[in-house]
Amino acid sequence: MFRLSDYMNQLIRPTPLRARRGKGPVRPVVIWNLTRTCNLRCRHCYTVSADTHFPGELSHKQAMAVVEDLAGFNIPALILSGGEPLDRFDFFEIAEASRKAVRYLALSTNGTKITGEMADRIGEIGFDYVGISIDGIGATNDWFRGVAGAFEAALRGVRACKARGIKVGLRFTITKDNGAQLPDLLKLCRDEGVDKFYLSHLVYAGRGDKHRLDDTGHAHTRAALDLLIEEAWKTAKGHGGPEIVTGNNDADAVCFLRWAEARFAPDLIANLRAHLAAWGGNSSGVGVANIDTRGRVHPDTYWSDYTIGSVKEQPFSALWQGDDPMLATLRRRPRPLKGRCGACAYRDVCGGNTRIRALQLTGDPWAEDPACYLSEAEIGVAGGDAGRVELKPFRGKSHDPVHDFGV
Repeated sequence: MFRLSDYMNQLIRPTPLRARRGKGPVRPVVIWNLTRTCNLRCRHCYTVSADTHFPGELSHKQAMAVVEDLAGFNIPALILSGGEPLDRFDFFEIAEASRKAVRYLALSTNGTKITGEMADRIGEIGFDYVGISIDGIGATNDWFRGVAGAFEAALRGVRACKARGIKVGLRFTITKDNGAQLPDLLKLCRDEGVDKFYLSHLVYAGRGDKHRLDDTGHAHTRAALDLLIEEAWKTAKGHGGPEIVTGNNDADAVCFLRWAEARFAPDLIANLRAHLAAWGGNSSGVGVANIDTRGRVHPDTYWSDYTIGSVKEQPFSALWQGDDPMLATLRRRPRPLKGRCGACAYRDVCGGNTRIRALQLTGDPWAEDPACYLSEAEIGVAGGDAGRVELKPFRGKSHDPVHDFGV
């Protein structure tokens, strides 16, 4: 996640770089998919969820053991997700135990069920943040999410959270079919007093892989970032508006840095770049981890074809500190990147971007990310753009998670 607003503030109120505390393993933000059951059917769903029961999900006892282990491992944050997490039969028991176990607790939901007593219970638990997914205004959102009325129901959920004093954000996955509505969604955030706006770039996983040709072209992605940078600048200058973050395309940080380089003094740019390099871009397998609905642990939510192990057999903390070869490679700095990503002058800022897109298109997780929208000249690579990886239609090909990952 690239916290655009936070780094924009470094240009106005710069702070010294903080040294990392202590040694030992980086304790990740854990995204826990509690269930695949969901009342919507979104075109880009990375878990391929549906409104049905899925076998093999964690029992209540197993889920509570996970909470206990995460508490002992002292993770910085836990995000309860799905499917639709509110459809999990023991959701509130897990949430209540998690509230006591972790410092920061968030809920990722489609928002359509947050009403009445359900909203009251969410407020009582004390979530630090509730993120509600929305993919356009009105009928556009309903088409993406596969259910008529989903937009109005999600908006009711936003308002229910605000009424109970819960920090709430909107998560928007941009594609070529809804990108034109980005200004309208930002206006919606301002009108409704939404605290955070999260723009997610499309990742080629689950249904998102089948619809990879819906991804925005590079020019449209750039235009979206230009707009978000403008909005974040206005907010930083005191004009109001939501906090802005982006996810799943760490080239956004490079785009922002180059914007700043053209406008601010060298000392401010040096400080900004130091902060961005300390963040380091893509954090799959480092600062973020995923536990899926069946208890399998992955480097992040999109690495569903690569499993480190299962919490049904070993605690998450043991798996994360084990000797898995993919985790070891993801944690290398620099990573063994190839193509444009390997030659990029901003590898320390971007971290190689999203490896799953490279894997899905080439079979090699260390190839260049095809969704990087910056030119060769902008990233300091000679030779022009003619040799870039081409975005191809989904053909249903899968990759062997042992042999194809180059570990």
